[in-house]
Amino acid sequence: MEKKHPEIAVGIMSETTIEFSFSGRFKVPHIDWFFEGDLSASPDGEMVRLANSSIAEKELLFIPEKYSDAAFELKNVTIGVNFHWEQQENQQFKGALKLIVENGKLTAINVLPIEDYLISVISSEMSANSSLELLKAHAIISRSWLIAQIDKQEKITTETSAYESSFVSDDEYIKWYDREDHLNFHVCADDHCQRYQGITRAHNPNVVKAVNETSGVILSYKGNVCDARFSKCCGGVAELFENCWEPVNHPYLTAVVDNPEFPKGFEADLTVEQNAAAWLIASPDAFCNTHDEVVLKQVLNDYDWTAKDFYRWKVVYTNQELSDLILRRSGHDFGTILDLIPIERGTSARLIRLKIRGSKKTLTVGKELEIRRWLSESHLYSSAFTIEKQDEQDGVPGKFVLHGAGWGHGVGLCQIGAAVMGHKGYKYDEILHHYFKNITLESRY
Repeated sequence: MEKKHPEIAVGIMSETTIEFSFSGRFKVPHIDWFFEGDLSASPDGEMVRLANSSIAEKELLFIPEKYSDAAFELKNVTIGVNFHWEQQENQQFKGALKLIVENGKLTAINVLPIEDYLISVISSEMSANSSLELLKAHAIISRSWLIAQIDKQEKITTETSAYESSFVSDDEYIKWYDREDHLNFHVCADDHCQRYQGITRAHNPNVVKAVNETSGVILSYKGNVCDARFSKCCGGVAELFENCWEPVNHPYLTAVVDNPEFPKGFEADLTVEQNAAAWLIASPDAFCNTHDEVVLKQVLNDYDWTAKDFYRWKVVYTNQELSDLILRRSGHDFGTILDLIPIERGTSARLIRLKIRGSKKTLTVGKELEIRRWLSESHLYSSAFTIEKQDEQDGVPGKFVLHGAGWGHGVGLCQIGAAVMGHKGYKYDEILHHYFKNITLESRY
């Protein structure tokens, strides 16, 4: 007997009022009629109230009468939250729609089989031009990550002690962001977890093929499902999990060199500041060091395509711009920024802790995403950067130049590097074994 695919609950949006539309008939358990067409709902205290009706429930779960023929549309969904491509669009979804109240707002959750979710995620994350081998590799790591998060949520829910994701003192502000933020659904639909846009965009037949041909296959390490991660571009070397998120070591997420061998002329230990600086201002050979548009279009969607200088990049701030930016983004008044001092780097040269010294305040910030948030209107491409101070007068720099590498946290699979590998003829299992060490491909259902 065929095993039933597990279901996943995906948080799509949170607003004071949510407008939605049903194509096909949807049923709410214990309510004796079907719902069709345009509807809207808002929070009423702790209840979900359906507009123009007497219906108010703790939660509303709309289930399609016939899964294959029904869909629902959510209006004005924000995608790319806090990133440079942030925008709103109407999005369509298969499966059930659940509405709940969270923090005074209404949250819309899509409940659907995991394999259908993966088809959408891979279509959203990757271009329709992606090679089948890359798509198969991505299907397996996305499935692995997802099941690991479901397991992790169950563990957090049953633990009596509160889950901590920050450390704050007079001298340090250390914070990391992961899916433990979500208590009422498994994952969100934006880049915080995995980019998911339902059936809004056409599903590439190759994506469907890749998901179906790897159905139920996950990465495992010593019998446990892997918390498999991926980012756009590692910048030449992968980062360790614990340098970006909770202080837990996963032996399969190592300092992978995105190249058959470490490039000559560089020191391999990029945690050393001198070695990191030399690495970041150069352009060493790597799978992800490519300008081949045939390959890049496999990974970069239309809203990503504005960003091509991701392997090595440069950002320049005047002192005034940087001082104002850090005040606005951090909420801390440093006064005039006098220095940015690398304190700790990871295996990819990404900064884990950065000391910010100002005329009014000195504070060390971490981990990598918080550093990126404080030093950009949205997010820096990565925290792998070295700092050049220019035009100093009386100890005050006139400009700060950040010379950086990579796009994203750099842990696990490098999407652009994997796309190059697929283009070069590597098979999906070879791609996976390159980025994840000592793992086993295992069928779970």
